[in-house]
Amino acid sequence: MTTFATATTVPNKLYIAGVWRDAGDGGSFEVIDPSNGEIIASVASATTDDARAAVDAAEAAGTAWAATSPRARAAVLLRAYEVMMERRDELAALIVRENGKAWADAIGEVSYAAEFFRWYAEETPRIGGSLQAAPNGDKRIMVIHQPIGTSVLVTPWNFPAAMATRKIAPALAAGCPVVLKPAAETPLTALVIAQILAEVGVPDGVVNVVPTKRSSDVVRTMLEHPATRKLSFTGSTEVGRILLRGAAESILSVSMELGGNAPLLVFDDADIDGAIEGTMVAKMRNGGQSCIAANRLFVQAGIYDEFARRLAAAMAEMPMGCGLDQTMQVGSMINTGAVDEMTDLVTRSVAAGATVVTGGEAPEGPGAFYPPTVLTGIETGNPILEHEIFGPIAPLVKFETERDAIAMANATPFGLASYVFTNDLARALRVAERLDAGMVGINRGLISDPAAPFGGIKQSGLGREGGDEGIHEFLETKYIAVEW
Repeated sequence: MTTFATATTVPNKLYIAGVWRDAGDGGSFEVIDPSNGEIIASVASATTDDARAAVDAAEAAGTAWAATSPRARAAVLLRAYEVMMERRDELAALIVRENGKAWADAIGEVSYAAEFFRWYAEETPRIGGSLQAAPNGDKRIMVIHQPIGTSVLVTPWNFPAAMATRKIAPALAAGCPVVLKPAAETPLTALVIAQILAEVGVPDGVVNVVPTKRSSDVVRTMLEHPATRKLSFTGSTEVGRILLRGAAESILSVSMELGGNAPLLVFDDADIDGAIEGTMVAKMRNGGQSCIAANRLFVQAGIYDEFARRLAAAMAEMPMGCGLDQTMQVGSMINTGAVDEMTDLVTRSVAAGATVVTGGEAPEGPGAFYPPTVLTGIETGNPILEHEIFGPIAPLVKFETERDAIAMANATPFGLASYVFTNDLARALRVAERLDAGMVGINRGLISDPAAPFGGIKQSGLGREGGDEGIHEFLETKYIAVEW
């Protein structure tokens, strides 16, 4: 266990079959506070044998959990929501330490993460089915939904609480046991969530957590285990391709939320105050380290200059520093490598003709900080438009017509989120329908909601998380032919 100044006692071992245990070979890895480079914990690093043991534990516990009544499962999930909210400040402080995000972002994440437990507590008793007469009248067609079985969950570092609960909650609601492999950068939050779930009555083995620095081997081992029936992954498209190949060998059900390159369209008739406010949320939530962050800002020519000036002013005013200082609005990047990537993106963009209006230069250490940055003069072909930025950089592209904006917005292999700002409702809905994206925000920069289906098209993923759809990712459909 590791104790922080917040008085939170944080587990630092593997959690398998209800037992906190060291890695099979005694291996461990260090967790770093990106805001200052300090080591904050040493965490057990799961081996492939540990991975097999975790899947074995989940499989052993799965039958009883699936047979638990929906009301009983719902009660456990609702209590998990309540405990997370009771401990919200402690969890937020932990997220700030291992992830580096600003305090407001961390508090928002804990509330968002907890809400998945409440939402799926409400959905658990509503798993339905159907009964109808066959068209030729020879039988009844009965359809039921059953738990898919042991599920492997792989989560990223940028939302260490929310990405875990967005998968754990619907899986438990559906009656499935899980093995969670959190990101090595941020394993502590996942371990505390496992601790909370144990406290509120989730049976031993139903939830297992295997942090590791040997991610490829550990995940591959779990996918090859004959008991595994489901993979839910959030992360990069590149890693998603690798995992899809692995899942194909065992014909696993797969849900994937992959990379994005979200366009944000601002039309001449938009309310500029509202558009600036929405853009700040869409771009700067979590310091831009979000798969649905606005990466490419397309602004119509009539308001381009004013929008650029006002956005740059707003970005320049954001204080940056350690998130434990609650006055800071911008936290650190996840590590110094991410800072180097931001520096390289801006350098190449400027070489291609862009102008830095604000930001654009990383401060000296300590800490992995990069300032809010606005780039203007971005032309088609600028290399920054081709990358998921994953940081606080806002490149502005000028457009003339609606047709041009849609064409440029769709010129990407990704299709996760999009944003549209206009006071013309017909235009807003017309453009929303034509954008290649699984989610569209109209005149707002915050679109995530546990009650809404989250996911993308094209190379941004498969399946949906959240909403009614989320629980069905962990259910199998069974047809029963009945005659009476």
